[in-house]
Amino acid sequence: MNEETPALSRRERMDAFRRQTTYQVLIGVAFLAGLFSGYLLWGRSTAGADAADLVSDLSAPTEAPPPRRYEISTTGYPSHGPEDAEIVIVEFSDYQCPYCTKWHQEVYGPLLEAYPDQIRFVYRNLPLTSIHPDALEAAQAAMCAGDQDAYWDYHDKLFGAAYGLGMNAYQQYAQELGLNAQTLADCINSAKYEEYVLADMDFALNLGINSTPTFFINGLAVVGAQPLNVFKQVIEKELAGEYP
Repeated sequence: MNEETPALSRRERMDAFRRQTTYQVLIGVAFLAGLFSGYLLWGRSTAGADAADLVSDLSAPTEAPPPRRYEISTTGYPSHGPEDAEIVIVEFSDYQCPYCTKWHQEVYGPLLEAYPDQIRFVYRNLPLTSIHPDALEAAQAAMCAGDQDAYWDYHDKLFGAAYGLGMNAYQQYAQELGLNAQTLADCINSAKYEEYVLADMDFALNLGINSTPTFFINGLAVVGAQPLNVFKQVIEKELAGEYP
């Protein structure tokens, strides 16, 4: 009989995430060093090669592999838009990430306006706790606001960043939305949604996501705070059936 692997504690998961981040940085450094060494060796070995042959090799057409579609669950996660929408966008994000904030403030609204009846938007959490110490608590604050039927309005307040993050800011956002600020604070302090957010983080890291924001458009990955035209290009091709 196989023994069940014990669940990791919060501290163990945080430590694992920090180790993973450090490991990825070291891989990047090693990769760059390898490129540099390879360049030196390659440059010397091809010093007498015919330039036309090199250009011919580099310009030879190659067939791009089809884009990969990821299976990303949307059940039980905050969402808005038609249930039968042709386009489902899942965002993995972090309320303390400046690029996430930039994307939300500059692209999120115009994107939904461009496809008002065709997008269902789903938000999932990836608090980068090693560099954003307030991100985990902010994600819990949004979920606590959801208990008062105000998840998306509160979500917008957090990314609007008028008061930053922290308990005083969370209560201020709650008051502006007409919520019970003390009830929200009690929910945050109880860590009611901590395991929920950590499970989201674990899923994202196990999938290989290591930066925010990362999006999946009908399972097709779009990494980073890309501009509106990038999302439109992917969506238009998806609507036209150009992706397998």
